Amino acid sequence: MQKKLLRSTGLFWIILICLISSPFLASAQGSYIPFDRDYYHLIDRYQILQGKNNSFFHTATKPYRRDDVAKYLDSIANSEVIQSRSDEFNLAYLSQDNWEFIDRETPESKKPFLKTLYRRPGDFAHYYSEDFDIHVSPVIYLNGGFEPDNDQNPNRLSRGVVLRGSIDKKVGFYTYFTSSEAFFPTWVKGYALHNGAVPGEGFWKQYNTNGYSYFSALGHVSFNITKHIEIEVGHDRNFIGEGYRSFLLSDFSNPYMFVKFNTRIWKFQLTNIWTQMTADVDYDRGRPTDGRYPQKWFSFHRLGFNIGKNANLGFFESVMTDQADFNYFNPIVFYRWVEQSLGTPDKVMLGLDGKWNFYPGMQVYGQFALDEFVFSEFFGQDGKGSKRNKYGIQAGLKYYDLLKVSNLDLQLEFNSARPYTFQEKNDYQSYSNWRTPLTHPRGANFREMLGIIRYQPLPRLSLTFQSMYQLYGADPDEETNWGGDVLKNRLEGSPTGLFGNEIGQGIENKVVQTHLNASYMLKHNFFIDASHTWRRRTAQDLDAPATNNYLQLAFRWNFIRPDYNY
Repeated sequence: MQKKLLRSTGLFWIILICLISSPFLASAQGSYIPFDRDYYHLIDRYQILQGKNNSFFHTATKPYRRDDVAKYLDSIANSEVIQSRSDEFNLAYLSQDNWEFIDRETPESKKPFLKTLYRRPGDFAHYYSEDFDIHVSPVIYLNGGFEPDNDQNPNRLSRGVVLRGSIDKKVGFYTYFTSSEAFFPTWVKGYALHNGAVPGEGFWKQYNTNGYSYFSALGHVSFNITKHIEIEVGHDRNFIGEGYRSFLLSDFSNPYMFVKFNTRIWKFQLTNIWTQMTADVDYDRGRPTDGRYPQKWFSFHRLGFNIGKNANLGFFESVMTDQADFNYFNPIVFYRWVEQSLGTPDKVMLGLDGKWNFYPGMQVYGQFALDEFVFSEFFGQDGKGSKRNKYGIQAGLKYYDLLKVSNLDLQLEFNSARPYTFQEKNDYQSYSNWRTPLTHPRGANFREMLGIIRYQPLPRLSLTFQSMYQLYGADPDEETNWGGDVLKNRLEGSPTGLFGNEIGQGIENKVVQTHLNASYMLKHNFFIDASHTWRRRTAQDLDAPATNNYLQLAFRWNFIRPDYNY
């Protein structure tokens, strides 16, 4: 097995080196824009208001490339979707943030600091030429909050640097690193203690008894090897889908090493992702320790295509395995056939996603991820509640400029996953990375309703209201498995047999959570946030509902606003 692993890994890197040394045939090539839901909402909003797909990128595969976004912004600069003062401000903000690829004029700073710093509003320092450009900015996040009944009021300090640029306008690069110390709200701390990992970060060290200290490092290099084939090599996250959540691949887990191919021809886009992830490691004292953690390998591909001008449909397949296998590096092979022909019990999932802009300003979208399915048990009365029918489903609606009110946007979303979905019977094959799910934060065995209202009454002021309802089943102890925890073995600890498994089984929990946030952009990418979160959890094992009230004030500079909506 070890020789096979080394041989497969060696072949993988040989292919990668050959690709990197290939001649670059593309013109402009930019780095990828980090996936920030607030930022990406501004981009997707224009497309939905137009009521049609754009011709520059498929929105289901995130993150987007800067040069692609710049081309799209240039194409809509004089269109009818730019109506209000807030729309004009957002267009100018996005254009300034990607100014090196914008064809339109983007103004320089009127008063640069010391004549050399902040010559551009979005860059602390930059150098630009046809051969090479680089942009450097500080990253700072400081927040303080108040939560009754919490031994330590939540607060967080993160500081670091972000750097991006390109070489010969053909090779894009990006790197980001921060160091953080944090005290989390009660429910976030509970999630971290249960999983043994900080959500979105993974590895951590203890800080002042009940705090967390961790280091974040992201980076990638991207380039084109032909006119239509682009490669990204990085250590980051990916997100697939149009929704707030994703059952295909989300940004919730720790960053991971990956190689990604994007092939775009006519109406089609084929996305291939090969990754090395950290397996579901067990460690002493419930926290990370020194030593080599076990690795696992994840391969993913999605074929998306535009249907007419208004719709997009995608088909995906993925495989999780405890060892690298060269057979899975084929970019167009059917993984399920490979898995069966090899005689391996690897974790294979497949499904589809889609969107339809059925009217300007309105979009419906959805996903279906299939883990395992038996037709006769699904439709037959004798097979009701079969453990072998495991899937996740999503349905959503976006309605922008709600009731013709400018910059008032609504999003509604339903998510549900059957018990034991994303679990596996073999070690290191669950749909997880660094002890956190690769899809929904809740794992499986749940239903969820989400509502999000965004309103931008003033160009620099954005208001966001999120509401969430969850019904899920929890386990009473580590030995019992009701199908919600993706880290558990699906063949062990189940109190039920093959049939009779329903969503919410186990200790039934109901969570209602609301979050109101006001963000004011004082300077380019410098925000002041004020927010309030109310959360109420009722469960069979609680004598009374557990209620949390969390009030916070935050300052962030080139930092993505944290989201504790789980």
